[in-house]
Amino acid sequence: MPPLVLALALSPVVVAATSRPADLVNPLIGTTNGGNVFPGAVVPFGMVQFSPEASPLPGKKAPIAAPGGYEYRAGSIRGFSLTNVEGWGCAGGSGDVPLMPITTEVTTSPSADYRTAYASTFSHAKEVAKAGHYRVALDNGVTADLTAALHSGAARFAYPAGKPVNLLVRASDSEVGSEKASVVVDKANRRVTVEVTSGNFCGYINEADRRSYYTVHVVAEFDQPFAATGTWTDGTVTRGGTKAAGGTGYGEGFPDAGHGSGAWLGFAAGTREVNVRVGVSYVSAANAKANLDAENPAGTAFEALRDKAVQAWNTRLSQIAIEGGTTDQRTVFYTALYHALMTPNVFSDVNGEYRGFDQQVHTVTGKQKAQYANFSGWDVYRSQLPLVAWLDPGIASDIAQSLYNQARQNHGVWDRWTHNNGGTHVMNGDPSAAALAGMYAFGARDFDAAGALASLVHAADHPTALDTSHDGCEVECVGQRPGLDAWLKLHYIPVGAPAWGPAADTLETVAAEFGIGTLAGRLGDAATAQRFMARAQYWRNLFDPKATPEGGYIRNRNADGSWALVKDDDAQPPHAFTPSTEDGFVEGSAAQYVWMVPFNVAGLFDAMGGRDKARARLDAFFYQPDGAFAVTKSGPLHAELDNEPSIGTPWLYNFAGQPWKTQELVRRVLDTLWLNEPKGIPGNDDLGQMSSWYVFAALGVYPSIPGRAEMVVGSPLFTRATIHRAAGNIVIEAPDAGPGKPYVTALRVDGKASLRAWLPESFALKGGTLRFDLSATPDKAWATRPEDAPPSFDAPR
Repeated sequence: MPPLVLALALSPVVVAATSRPADLVNPLIGTTNGGNVFPGAVVPFGMVQFSPEASPLPGKKAPIAAPGGYEYRAGSIRGFSLTNVEGWGCAGGSGDVPLMPITTEVTTSPSADYRTAYASTFSHAKEVAKAGHYRVALDNGVTADLTAALHSGAARFAYPAGKPVNLLVRASDSEVGSEKASVVVDKANRRVTVEVTSGNFCGYINEADRRSYYTVHVVAEFDQPFAATGTWTDGTVTRGGTKAAGGTGYGEGFPDAGHGSGAWLGFAAGTREVNVRVGVSYVSAANAKANLDAENPAGTAFEALRDKAVQAWNTRLSQIAIEGGTTDQRTVFYTALYHALMTPNVFSDVNGEYRGFDQQVHTVTGKQKAQYANFSGWDVYRSQLPLVAWLDPGIASDIAQSLYNQARQNHGVWDRWTHNNGGTHVMNGDPSAAALAGMYAFGARDFDAAGALASLVHAADHPTALDTSHDGCEVECVGQRPGLDAWLKLHYIPVGAPAWGPAADTLETVAAEFGIGTLAGRLGDAATAQRFMARAQYWRNLFDPKATPEGGYIRNRNADGSWALVKDDDAQPPHAFTPSTEDGFVEGSAAQYVWMVPFNVAGLFDAMGGRDKARARLDAFFYQPDGAFAVTKSGPLHAELDNEPSIGTPWLYNFAGQPWKTQELVRRVLDTLWLNEPKGIPGNDDLGQMSSWYVFAALGVYPSIPGRAEMVVGSPLFTRATIHRAAGNIVIEAPDAGPGKPYVTALRVDGKASLRAWLPESFALKGGTLRFDLSATPDKAWATRPEDAPPSFDAPR
């Protein structure tokens, strides 16, 4: 890790707030280094993501370049697909129905190798990615322009003179394959209709997810007549064909080469431009056509739809107006906000219909305006969904209702990672409770909160056959609450229970219990609130105060109450506990997970022996022995601020009475890990979760307690930020903000001096004004008393 640099070489030019923040967005940020974002066209929370699908890098087993369908280092594009999910992991998914303009004749089946067949190389020098618009000039001579609306999209393909003018419709070629696919070409109406059944998210890891759970329907209408058509199924090519069917299959998690189907369209010689409008639905072809006609009817100019997409982003991004900072800082900020406001995605059609988890067609009712899909619960409960609720409680209310709808259609199971209208069970814990509690705390109230609470409580109290099953474990345990029977009996998840990592699952489960407890309290159910607040403290049952001579840790425990030996490697015998172990944990180590009791930090510090010992341990966690920062890629004993288990830890110094260290650490991360370049997101963006962390951190506040709306205080990056909210604007002023000035020397809340390193829930909900005084020198007296620390939530023992 390079030494600390607080952007001293950057010019501290103060820039006024812009009315066109979409111009500052750089969608190529995060397209390498594991960010897994896609650079194509999308509108806020849109169903359609019209984006390039790149061929995989040499030696890569997966049939895609990256889970976002695109990797900046990849040199060729095999099509432009209509669906994707922002920043996800595994091998991705969706990437449905790529359209590929080509300037050669179709002589062999594109399914022979859908990774590379008929792909074209390209140069980033001829690529432009903007909010709502993507354009690239392919080396085959075609320039592709893409844009999107909520349920539809449009493409303009400009062909070179003197070459064949053809377009592949790769019906079966979803990113990780398809079970079924069909395509019908209607020459008379210049229309192509496609139906694809797919799923298989993380299916290569375990057979539990090597299956289908959604069907997408696409209607594409062209402005040019079809001079020729053809189809293919597996290796058979049919010139003049208009119908084909056949999926790729999923193989051992990745589709086998040589399977699939699609069609191609040939346009008259001399055609220089082909425009296509596409509608998408997860219900039916009729609904896809209705979505297309409603948003992008025949005769709509490409430029008109593009301008609407850009305006949609300007409207949404303008909810946070910033002043000051460098151009790069402003670009990174608005790009992070852009990424944080892509998901969950609208899943219902313009008529309100959507296909549910029961595979039946439902219609949104009551106050709900839209059904949403794509919920990576383990990630987004931490700060992404609270950010959405803070900015737009109406959308967050619909998201909360959508999650409840999914559970009701799924036999009462709240799946932790849902993709379209299927549960994938990926990751661990039961994040829905904390997610709903967090959205409710930040103002999302227009959903059936009482019904959702009752459902969550029932799931937390009654083990199901799925909860006791080891199917899918470790990564994809099929139960909502794996090991729930043991949890209710032992008050922790023991070794041997269904789990990814028993210790990590215990910590995620106490977060769920806290979510239920705080939501119940807000709804006036005092008995349930008290019961689940007590259950939230079960983390203590895995805290071993004698784990090491240096202090206690959360660790694995056997069902008989004894502490478990560590088994890091199947090839090695079990051994005594060490903080560097990942045995029992999920994408992290014992040293990284010990801090994950965000709702009761005071209780955790007490268990560690008090604030002084906690401070010393935090210092060892964030700094190397020589004083160098250790915030990522520094080993299992140190922070890993490119992934969720560690992202709450920099804020813990506020609880420990040393808020200047939070200010220093967070600024370090903002300045060195988040950059205006393709590698500028430090890890998977995880449906906007990591980007939401950046947005809050750059504003100088953070919701560190999932399920609550108190915010801890950091250090603003900009001289002024205004968060526009219907319930009351929030203004954050920091006139001294600039390079090398991360330290807070004074804070005024609505004009009154504050010595506290946190803000009450009322500030987040009702609005107000913060004024920070910042300095290049830490103020080691501000907000250092125990009574200045943010609140912790314990239960009588």
